[in-house]
Amino acid sequence: MGIRDRLSRLLAEAAVDAEAIEYEGEWWTWGQVRRTARHLVETLDAAGLKTGARIGVVLENRPEHVAVVAAVIASGRCLVMLSPLQPAARLTADLTACELPVVVSGPEPLRREGVLAAVTAHGAALELGTDGTLRPAGGTAPADAPATPDTAVEMLTSGTTGPPKRVRLRLGQLDQALVSGGQSPKSERLLSPSAALVSAPLVHIGGLWRALACLATGRRMLLMPRFAVEPWVSAVERHRLKAASLVPAAIRAVLDAGVPRERLAGLQVVTSGTAPCPPELADAFLRTYGVPVLMTYGATEFAGAVAGWTLPLHRRWWRRKAGSAGRAFDGVELRVTGEDGGELPVGRTGRLEVRTEQSSRGAAAWTRTSDLARIDADRFVWIEGRADDAIIRGGFKVQPETVQRVLETHPAVREAAVAGLPDARLGQVPVAAVEIEPHRPAPDTAELVLLCRTRLMPYEVPAHLVVVDALPRTPSSKVSRVELLALVREHLGPKEEQR
Repeated sequence: MGIRDRLSRLLAEAAVDAEAIEYEGEWWTWGQVRRTARHLVETLDAAGLKTGARIGVVLENRPEHVAVVAAVIASGRCLVMLSPLQPAARLTADLTACELPVVVSGPEPLRREGVLAAVTAHGAALELGTDGTLRPAGGTAPADAPATPDTAVEMLTSGTTGPPKRVRLRLGQLDQALVSGGQSPKSERLLSPSAALVSAPLVHIGGLWRALACLATGRRMLLMPRFAVEPWVSAVERHRLKAASLVPAAIRAVLDAGVPRERLAGLQVVTSGTAPCPPELADAFLRTYGVPVLMTYGATEFAGAVAGWTLPLHRRWWRRKAGSAGRAFDGVELRVTGEDGGELPVGRTGRLEVRTEQSSRGAAAWTRTSDLARIDADRFVWIEGRADDAIIRGGFKVQPETVQRVLETHPAVREAAVAGLPDARLGQVPVAAVEIEPHRPAPDTAELVLLCRTRLMPYEVPAHLVVVDALPRTPSSKVSRVELLALVREHLGPKEEQR
C-alpha cells in the first residue's frame, strides 16, 4: 500500500480517540487530525481545485500542519512546501514565483510585510489556527488553476551551497523512499502503539520523510517544534524509544550536555543524515551511550536516503569502514563516473551516479549527483566532496573538504567550514571559519594558517580565516556557505575584500 492510500485509510478509519501526534506535552487525536483534513478537502473541492492542483503550505512543525500535509497528499493534490523560516522578502518572492491558487498558513507568516499580498495576487489565503480550524484570509482561488498530476510534492532544497531550488517529487519516489528506508507497514493493522520522534523541520526532506514514515507505519508521532537537547532526551526517555535520528550538530549537542547514560538506556540506534558525520563523533557517541550511529546518504531529489548503514553492517564492518556512508539500499544502484561519463574502476574517485525509482527520472535512468565519491571492493560508498563546491583559484582546483579536514586536526577546532570567495584576480579564493571547542582557548588565526601551510598545497591555504563561537547553519543544521561568506566579508571590510 502506497503512502497516498495509507493516508486515505488513516483519515477515514483511524479511531477518533486514538493518539496521533504529541506536541509540547499535549496529544492530538486522530479525530482532531481528521476534522482539519476534512475541512481543508471540502474547502478545496468547493473552490474547484481537483486532482493535481498545487496547494501551497507554509509548513511549520505543528500537528495541524501535519493534518494539512496528510489531506493534500491523500486527496491527490500537489503539496507545495513553503518555508516559514525565510525572511519576509524571500517568502514573498517564493510565493510570487510559485503562483499558487491556494496557500495555507498559520497566522504569523501571513502578517509579514508583503506576504498576504503575494498570495492574493494569484489565489486565496487560508489561515490555519492552532486548533486546526481554517478560515479565509483573502483572495479567490482561480477556476482555471493549472494542475501537476504527476507531482506529489514540490519542496525546496536546504540551500546549503546557494539559493534553494524547487524539486518535484513523484508519488512513486515517496513510496520507494519509504520502502528503501524500511518504513513499510509490518501488518495490516492501521495503528501501532509504538512512537517515533520528528525533530527536523517538516519543510525539509529529513523532517517530511520522518513524518510520512510515522504515518505509513501507523506509529504515534512525537513532534518537536525544533530540536533541543532536553525535550529530545525527555521524549526518548518517556517513550523508551529504540531508534531516533540526530544530525551531526545535534549529536555533538547531546554529548556536550553530558546527558546521563541511563536516560538513553532504551535507545538501540541513532541514524544521522543531512551532513557527513565524522567517524570520531559517531565513536564518541558509541563510547558514551553504547549506541551505534548509522550514517545515511541521500538528497531531496531522491525523496530521502539511497545508501546507509544498518546494524548488521555496523557490527561486521564499522572498524574497517568508519567514515563511509554505507552501502546502497535495496532497489538502489550506485556507480562512479569520470568527466567523460564512463564508469570508473573500483576505488577511483569521480562523480557519484544513482539509479533508483526514488529518482525523478525513474529506475531506468542514471541520475548524476554533484557529489564526488568512490566505491570500494566491498561496495561501500565514500563521499569525498562535492563537484560543484570546488574552488578554482587561478586555475588550481581546491576541494573545501580537504582544507576543512586539516583545520579540524587542531585540538581547539570543533568544526571548520570552507567556501570560495569571488576574487577579481584569481576568480575565487578559499576562505574558512572555524568553530572552537567549548572551554578551549581560541587559537590565533596565524597558528591556523601555519597549520594549513604545513599540510596543504600553497593554493589550498585559506586567503582569509575567521574564528567564531558557532558556525552559521541552515534550518537542517548544515553549515550555510552563503552565510559563511557573508560572515567573512563582514570581518574583511570592503577595502580588504577588494584587494
